Amino acid sequence: MNSSGNQRYDVMWKVPTQGELRLAVQLRLPPDTLQVTQPRGTFSGGAYVERWQIARARGLAGQTISVDGIAGGVTDVIVRVERQDGTSQVERLLPQKPRFTVKAATSTTEVARSYFVLGVGHILGGVDHLLFVLALLLIVRGGKRIIATITAFTVAHSITLAAATLGWVHVPGPPVEAMIALSIVFVASEIVYGLRGTPGLTARAPWVVAFTFGLLHGFGFAGALAEVGLPQKAIPVALLMFNVGVEVGQLIFVAAVIVVRALYVRLPVPRREWMNYVAPYAIGTVAMFWVIERVGTIVGM
Repeated sequence: MNSSGNQRYDVMWKVPTQGELRLAVQLRLPPDTLQVTQPRGTFSGGAYVERWQIARARGLAGQTISVDGIAGGVTDVIVRVERQDGTSQVERLLPQKPRFTVKAATSTTEVARSYFVLGVGHILGGVDHLLFVLALLLIVRGGKRIIATITAFTVAHSITLAAATLGWVHVPGPPVEAMIALSIVFVASEIVYGLRGTPGLTARAPWVVAFTFGLLHGFGFAGALAEVGLPQKAIPVALLMFNVGVEVGQLIFVAAVIVVRALYVRLPVPRREWMNYVAPYAIGTVAMFWVIERVGTIVGM
């Protein structure tokens, strides 16, 4: 939503689609808001995008805007209010709280907080990225090797996230998403090779694999950030804090996996050899489904 003058606003509303059907998610504005132009919508890249203009006598600052229908299949909604002075407000609406209040101005601290929360939410909600990290952790043993591997992954995706977000590099989203899924298949297969007594590249030099595929995953993070956009007057802060949020969320996940694995080892339950194959085959199956689905999307474009 872009502010246009003191009372008029340009609105862009993007909703996911299922074929030619859009999800029943609606934007609810203050009751005295006037619709200046009729919504004009188009289907684009798996989403339905509408644009129109609204007006309100005293502006939207201090007013509550809500979204109806989040609980009906949408996990969250990202809202961005961009002002003419280049500042912006970003909010992540969840089913339990599908509303927010438009602020008159946003400080740098508020921008930092908003993009940090977005970064944490994105990585913890990004199942494909988490499966890749999980697969790495199922191969790598030893505290120092785990730290080196996660650091390599972090450095790599930080580089491509910044490069793509700042417009230095442009890579089409659908092929990147397909390759990310394929990277998970690769690491899952490496787990199986290791269990069969033939450790692969990931077991011998996990930081090399983590860095190489981390560059790819960074483009995926950049695609998510592009959906939200960056505030023109706080681009460095927003980009930095989104990346920090991603890293914090990633570390939370890594810590959780390590704790669960330590507890599992201590459980007094019988161990069967086939049980070791459950996780890699489950990860590989899900990832291969994504590969087929995402390649199908590319072919159908």
